[in-house]
Amino acid sequence: MAKYSIFSIARNAFSHHRNWPRQWRSPDPKPDYDVIIVGGGGHGLATAYYLVKEHGITNVAVLEKGWLGGGNTARNTTIVRSNYLWDESAALYEKSLQLWEGLSQDINYNVMLSQRGVLNLAHSLGDVREGRRRVNANRLNGVDAEWLDEEQVKDFCPIINISRSARYPVLGATLQRRGGVARHDSVAWGYARAADARGVDIIQNCEVTGIRRDGDTVTGVETSRGFIGARKVALVTAGHSSVVAAMAGLRLPIDSHPLQALVSEPIKPVIDCVVMSGAVHVYVSQSDKGELVMGAGIDSFNSYGQRGSFHVIEHQLGACLELFPIFSRVRMMRSWGGIVDTCPDASPIISKTPVKGLYINGGWGTGGFKATPGSGWCFAHTVARDEPHALNAPFSLDRFTSGALIDEHGAAGVAH
Repeated sequence: MAKYSIFSIARNAFSHHRNWPRQWRSPDPKPDYDVIIVGGGGHGLATAYYLVKEHGITNVAVLEKGWLGGGNTARNTTIVRSNYLWDESAALYEKSLQLWEGLSQDINYNVMLSQRGVLNLAHSLGDVREGRRRVNANRLNGVDAEWLDEEQVKDFCPIINISRSARYPVLGATLQRRGGVARHDSVAWGYARAADARGVDIIQNCEVTGIRRDGDTVTGVETSRGFIGARKVALVTAGHSSVVAAMAGLRLPIDSHPLQALVSEPIKPVIDCVVMSGAVHVYVSQSDKGELVMGAGIDSFNSYGQRGSFHVIEHQLGACLELFPIFSRVRMMRSWGGIVDTCPDASPIISKTPVKGLYINGGWGTGGFKATPGSGWCFAHTVARDEPHALNAPFSLDRFTSGALIDEHGAAGVAH
């Protein structure tokens, strides 16, 4: 793999940048693999990369029915943070944030991580108590967290409205300074390039139509390009997790909902942090191009359509203007939707399944993007060793029968 650097940019300038190599190959599928990963999003590509890097498993294929990063990886608002409430969640997301902080160097690809700080606003006494509790819980788990009063919030984000006459007055906020945003396309492309360089076959336009079993053991997958054998199959298909798992006879405790977001027309830099509010239900940041990036909650109905309802956009724009009246004349440029797979406790599944050689990584709901590196790192360990890592052991399938749920609705309540 050619190393990206200022020297390679200068060298390629002599050819007017016409001789850059392809970032990854487009091979035909082999008859069989040691591991097949179904889903070419960020989590699937990260899993492939760490399978090779951490465990030396090189006979790996990533199967994607469309193009890399065409699903939820490119259909989110790119927020990165680790300030979750429960010990299990905080440990997993903090591992992910630590990997984020060195990811550009690790995969030699600029993922454009911007640790600009994430504010979670409090608008009621209940919000204040929950926020302070979260700060204390984060600190006990080694996660950076601060509590700001309303004046400190105004100092950190000068354009926010903290008037006490507002319908939802800002009473304070939690702050994670290491939180921020990253570039979703770069994450998918960077992991794909790094995995391909280590021998992983990335096969696009290859839809999995069935999972073949021999009794209670997986033997491979049926695809639009024929049968491909595998000793292990890892399912990382986000909003379609329950659909693909059903091909192997598994019923997952997962519902799929539309989740949409939007960007405004580009404007000059006005907000240099991420602001999230569960009460008015909006979260806002500004991209490097100047667009305001914002989202809100999921549509309440179940759907596999990558679109949502207009009233959700209407409500989130109203919420945005509640917090930032100066945005009243900014025009919306475009919106998009993704499919989020949600578990009853708003926490993911990273687990072996009752079928030997079949593994599932899904149910991330609205928190999948920020977990991309940590998810792939833990899932690769589970697939390679046929046992969970300590970080993802609490997120096994059997928690739904044992009752050991990890209820993160409070931390994940803003659909981010």
